[in-house]
Amino acid sequence: MTGGLGTRVGAVLSDVATTEGRLAVTAGIAVVTLAVGWLLLPKAVRAGERTASGWVDRFLDGRAGESAEGAVETLREGVPVSFLLRMAVGLSQLALFALAGVAVLTVWGRFDFVVGVLPVARNAVRVGGQVLVSAVLLGGAYLVSDALEAYVADLSADSDRITAHQEQLLTRLAQVGLLILAGITVLGIWGVNLGGLLVGAGFLGIVLGMAARQTLGSLIAGFVLMFARPFEIGDWVEIGDQEGFVTDITIMNTHMRNFDGEYVVVPNDLVANQAITNRSREGRLRIHMEVGIGYDDDPDEAAEIAEEVLDGIDTIANNPQPYAIPSGFGDSAILLDLRFWIDPPTPQARWRSKAVAVERIQERFADAGISIPYPQRTVSYPPETAEAEETVERVERIDEDGDERSNDRPA
Repeated sequence: MTGGLGTRVGAVLSDVATTEGRLAVTAGIAVVTLAVGWLLLPKAVRAGERTASGWVDRFLDGRAGESAEGAVETLREGVPVSFLLRMAVGLSQLALFALAGVAVLTVWGRFDFVVGVLPVARNAVRVGGQVLVSAVLLGGAYLVSDALEAYVADLSADSDRITAHQEQLLTRLAQVGLLILAGITVLGIWGVNLGGLLVGAGFLGIVLGMAARQTLGSLIAGFVLMFARPFEIGDWVEIGDQEGFVTDITIMNTHMRNFDGEYVVVPNDLVANQAITNRSREGRLRIHMEVGIGYDDDPDEAAEIAEEVLDGIDTIANNPQPYAIPSGFGDSAILLDLRFWIDPPTPQARWRSKAVAVERIQERFADAGISIPYPQRTVSYPPETAEAEETVERVERIDEDGDERSNDRPA
């Protein structure tokens, strides 16, 4: 095929036999190459880019929602258009100059050199094409991952059911999946045996799974927490013996800051295996307190006074109304159970409301003559013990008088 092409090219250029003619043809080829490569080609590429953008805009007009439009806009902003244009123009110019070089060599009767170099050029073009396609795939995957992030962010902003943790996790999963797909495609382009690679990856996964069971447990627990949503960032929670505010939720750990200002990191597998108390979920929190009154005091009057005090505290919610009820008999007092709500639930509101309630109830009970008794204990003796003590006391009295000393001594 190459020989036939050379014969035809030689026949076409057979009339160019003189040096002057070859110089003239070479000059003409150079002028045409420069005119097309440096003047017409860049303008044609820019015109094609404007035409393609117009087609895309007309196609998306009225067909995409706000989320899709945001993703497309992010994709457009993230694509280095000038770089892509320069690369397209450069590749076109390189191809044009290569053709011009082949034509010049043919004019000067060196087509055999072109035929000899042609296999090397084919390999170079093939490798260059693989490199170009690989770069385009990886770059496109990176740009599409940014567009996916913008799409998920817009979708999360329009929905109250997607939390910040879920948004972050969905974005990372989509990006990792897209990059893995692009990587597998690139490996296929370069002729890598994917079957053997997958088998090796399977054995490696088994080994890593056995060596990192706790890490994988935290990873799986992170997915469970994402879908179960027992708490969100900013919630006031108690996880096992740790209590504080959730500051961050990752795929591996839950980050908290306790009331002492300490930074606490709890692995997600421990979070999933412990009781979780979320005090912020319902938007309000009920507080229990107990106060004891003397057995000689009126429980109804004490409960009424306690309810009046709770109604007058600013940090305590009025709906539902706070109330106090007699709840039981203590060792030294009748117990009153005080129940009230704080809204919104914060540790400061809980501490402040309890402190103010204790102070004011103590003052009002003192003004009303209602006692808050100390712990009391009554000690009694069995009857035989009491008789023995009376006998001893009588003997002591007789000894002091000096009479009947032997008659009343215990045997």
